[in-house]
This record gives sequence, C-alpha cells and structure tokens, in this order.
Amino acid sequence: MKKTFKKIALAYSGGLDTSVIIPWLRENYGCEVVAVAVDVGQAEETDHLEEKALKTGAKEFYLVDAVDEFASDYLFPVLRAGAVYEHDYLLGTSSARPLIARKQVEIALATGCDALAHGCTGKGNDQVRFELAYQALAPELAIVAPWREWDIVSREDAIDYATSRGISVPVTKKDPYSRDRNLWHLSHEGGPLEDPSFEPVESMFQLTASPEDAPEKAERVTISFEKGFPVAVDGKPLSPAKLIKTLNAIGGRHGVGRADIVENRLVGIKSRGVYETPGGTLLVEALKALETLTLDRESAHEKERIATRYAELVYFGQWFSPLREALDAFMESISQTTTGDVTLKLYKGSCSVVARKSAHSLYSQNLASFDMTGYDARDSAGFIRLFGLQTRGRKRLSPMGVEKIASNG
Repeated sequence: MKKTFKKIALAYSGGLDTSVIIPWLRENYGCEVVAVAVDVGQAEETDHLEEKALKTGAKEFYLVDAVDEFASDYLFPVLRAGAVYEHDYLLGTSSARPLIARKQVEIALATGCDALAHGCTGKGNDQVRFELAYQALAPELAIVAPWREWDIVSREDAIDYATSRGISVPVTKKDPYSRDRNLWHLSHEGGPLEDPSFEPVESMFQLTASPEDAPEKAERVTISFEKGFPVAVDGKPLSPAKLIKTLNAIGGRHGVGRADIVENRLVGIKSRGVYETPGGTLLVEALKALETLTLDRESAHEKERIATRYAELVYFGQWFSPLREALDAFMESISQTTTGDVTLKLYKGSCSVVARKSAHSLYSQNLASFDMTGYDARDSAGFIRLFGLQTRGRKRLSPMGVEKIASNG
C-alpha cells in the first residue's frame, strides 16, 4: 500500500520534469504541494514561476533569492579548492544542488511538510545530491522521487503528459535538450547530444559567442584575489555574484568557456554534456596562475592531489560531510598568501595567462635567471648524488650489475 502524505515540498524549477510532477503528486498522493524555487542565477528562468506553479496545482509557492550566497559560500570555496571533476567539468550543477536542497528543507520544515520531492531521474547524479542533502539536514522527512515510481520513461512521454493536462513546458520534441542554468554555467544534455559523435550545432549555445564570430581584437582582463577568493576585475572591487556576472559577459563575448565532456556519473553510467562556463573558466585559469607564485612546491602538489578528492565529494553530492569541511579548512590555511593579480588575454575562444604578480610571491628573479651570481652551482653535485642514491643502488642489483660483481669475485 502506497504511503500517504499531507504536504510535500517539491524542488521546483518550472522545467519539464517538475512541471508535470506537481499534478502527478496530487493525483497519486492526494497531497498538497509546496513548490520551492531557488534562484541561483537562472536569470529570466525565474520569471512567472509562481503563476505557473499555482496554475498547475501547487498549494503554495516560494522563490528564494540565493544568488549571493551561492557565489560566496559554494562557488568560491569550490574555486579556491581547485576542484574540477575529471579535468574538465567545473561543477556548476553539482555546486548548486546542496544549496537548493537546503533551502527546500528549510521551507518544508517551516510549512509543516512531511515529505520532500525532486524531479531527478533514476539514472542521474542529482538524485544522489538532493537525497544526501535531505538525509543530512532533515532525515525525518520522507523522500518522493517520481521518476523512480511513475510510468513515464522518456522526455517525450513527459511532454505528452504535460500536453494532455494543458501544461506549458519550455521543451518541445524539436528542442529536446535538458538544460541547467545558474550563475556559474549553462549545461546542455540529452537529445542529439546522446550520440557522442554528434557535433553540437551553434544555435544550441546561449552564454558564449562562436569563437569564429568573436571579436577580431584580443581583450585583456585582470582579476584580483585575496586569500584565494576573487575580489576585483580590472581594479574594480565587486561582490562575488557581480564579479562572476561581469566575467561571464567578458568571457562569453570571446567564446571562452565551452567544454564538451563525456563524464563518469556516480551511478556508473557515462554521459555526454556540453557546458558553457565563461566566467568560471577565467577564474580557474587565473587562480592557478597566481598559485604558481604563492604556493611552495609541497603545498602546491598536495593541493592538486586533494583537489581531485574535493571535486569528487562535490560531484557525488557529499557537500554536507565532515571530510568536505575538513578539506575546506586545509584550503583556507594554504590560501592565506594567495593574494595578487593575474592578467588574462582572451581571443576567439582561448584564454591565456600573460601576467601575474603578488606581494607574497615566492618567485625570485635572481634565482630564476641564467645569471649565476649568488648561486654556487657546485652545491648541485652533492645534491644530485644523494638524490640518485636509490637509482645507483638499483643498478647494482640489475642482471648486468650482478654479473659484473661475480666476475670481479
């Protein structure tokens, strides 16, 4: 017998899945639905959401403005950590899900809901991200995942379901892409992209200009950091959200930030996604360049190793975990001197570092130059012999070395 609920809080975006979930929950559970939309930088996508949610059957609607919080408390720590999943994915969707889930839980508890619902499919990563957050923040609330229960098996089926109930959705069978947009990125999945040999059509992209059509003249932009966090663009201090928006516009007009990726989902499925992350790409490249000046070798190498684990935690939905918090403490500690300016050159889809400076720079021009003044090259001989001690020892035990020892015996 199916469990009954009085009131369910739904993570609502107004997209295809959550649009049909509202009537489905009412039809199948006989409950009230509280639609919770969280603004993490979707721009115009939040327009008219309340009207749409109530029209499709929601009892209550809440729109939470979390753009600034998303930038400062989620995106910037991920940036500082150097967290990039499988070398290319800058974790735009992954970073937003724990914040959206947290706001949803807060409203669910405040409005007397006894269950939480999301529109994630049973194949994706987001179901894990939402539900791990629910378990961390409100384990007493039940979880309803319609994609694991209903008879709808495709986006085409969902479109038909919406059409049969007079629900307007921002997707058609002619434009079948599944998109996720926030302050950090815009992702494109599904439809023709499910064939990894399909080349994306230019009309699909929305945040970045075609590199071929980008300005003929290169543009330089300088990003300033304090303790690993970006604080200014071209000398102008900006709030975290405004800074990202500014860099999105700059990078976007030069076609910077596109990534076509086949990634390994947590559930074991490979998926193909095309991402536009213009401002994030500039920030990642600039911070890496600054750290070449400010981090010592051992710290830099250890951070690179830990960054991979941090990226996995975020991608796998383990934001609310003691390990992620501990890794943040490490990142905060080693970033105390990561302060300075980096200048990037943008040209037709490329982003290259052309200058970097920091008052905490460990770079010594005297030591780095070919001028041997102040450096005794003879010191290197002893260092190299000690460094090669194991190498020479291994040679003694090689077949040739053993034969030589025997013949001398």
